[in-house]
Amino acid sequence: MEKLKISKSQKSSDTITRTIRMSGITYDKINALAEKNGISFNSVINQIIEFGLNNIEE
Repeated sequence: MEKLKISKSQKSSDTITRTIRMSGITYDKINALAEKNGISFNSVINQIIEFGLNNIEE
């Protein structure tokens, strides 16, 4: 399976605001990825979601 590569991406104007809950450990991992790559936490979340949706086994 292909691995996720975090990249600096363009912001989309087509967005919806939602609230999600996650564990503190998951939050810390995502926050570390955002800081390491110099991008927003939200950008990392969106990339993870898109990767998952594009690689889901149906």
